[in-house]
Amino acid sequence: MNISGLFKKMTIAVAIGTWSLTAVAQNVSIDLSKLVLNQSVRAVNREVSMVENGAKGSYIHLNEKPGAGVAWLEGVKFTNGTIEFDVKGRNVLQKSFVGIAFHGSNDSTYDAVYFRPFNFKSPEEERRNHSVQYISLPGFDWPKLRSQFPLKYEQPVNPAPEPEDWVHCRLVVENEEVSIYVNQNLKPSLVVKQLGNQKGDKIGFWVGNQSDGNFANINIK
Repeated sequence: MNISGLFKKMTIAVAIGTWSLTAVAQNVSIDLSKLVLNQSVRAVNREVSMVENGAKGSYIHLNEKPGAGVAWLEGVKFTNGTIEFDVKGRNVLQKSFVGIAFHGSNDSTYDAVYFRPFNFKSPEEERRNHSVQYISLPGFDWPKLRSQFPLKYEQPVNPAPEPEDWVHCRLVVENEEVSIYVNQNLKPSLVVKQLGNQKGDKIGFWVGNQSDGNFANINIK
């Protein structure tokens, strides 16, 4: 059964035990600190740490390493609906790629949407045009998409956020269409049709090659 905005059985481990939540067309906020405390965040090619009392309250930090990395939120399932979260990268050229992976089947098969904050306010139009990106792995990574479909799967963000500010992302997945809204903008920064026919339901925070990243306040509908 595929119902928009449905966690079929979202199981979250908490300090006093384990509880299950089935939500239909409801907003569900994920307590990231409890997920980390109970080892319900599984990192791939990264280490995960929890930062307390930051600008966004408690948030997750993924460290910098070569290659892409994902922090899967174990027990949290998503197919269609809306994911909202806050993300913070850095203004360092080619060393800040931050976003979210979804429709994951395994550690190398998933869709992802991510930002290149160092391009947000670049004086070069070509770099600004590469500010937000959609990919579908393993078949459609960014080099292939940029080469074969220029500016179809990546776009600028207008108005452009400050490169080192927290950015609020609203990702809407409906009828095989992916739309990305940034901060309070009513117009999406990027709208694409899904590629790769991904059928998985795993989600996780994503960082690219040589990138770290901070993530907070994830809410799923």
